[in-house]
Amino acid sequence: MPQFVIARRVQFCAAHRLHNPAKSDEWNRATFGLCNNPNYHGHNYELVITVAGEANPETGYLVDVDQVRRLADEHVVANLDHKNLNVEVPWFANRITSAENIAIYCWEQLAPRIPSGTLSCIRVSENAVSYVEYRGT
Repeated sequence: MPQFVIARRVQFCAAHRLHNPAKSDEWNRATFGLCNNPNYHGHNYELVITVAGEANPETGYLVDVDQVRRLADEHVVANLDHKNLNVEVPWFANRITSAENIAIYCWEQLAPRIPSGTLSCIRVSENAVSYVEYRGT
């Protein structure tokens, strides 16, 4: 059977501060620059969820992309959208709110819920020019 890859894009807005509490304020300012602002800063995040696998011969597609969107809305967007990630999302209580960790969070929320195929990649963009991809462990 041919292998396919489908992707669904969703968006959310959130604030965060890059800060390592185990390091000094000077280290954090030097390492994270403006992203270490103690008053936080925000992004319009774009999340791309990629699923890989074989098409179902009964439907002709790998997975219903609208179902992927609904899962993302329920298990990611509802938890992150218009939130301060450092303050309001318990998963980040002991983690730096980097795009890399946001990608891991999204993977953990979605991987066990994908109804057919396999979650193959999570892409998180904080802006139009850079992104991080996570392909699980």
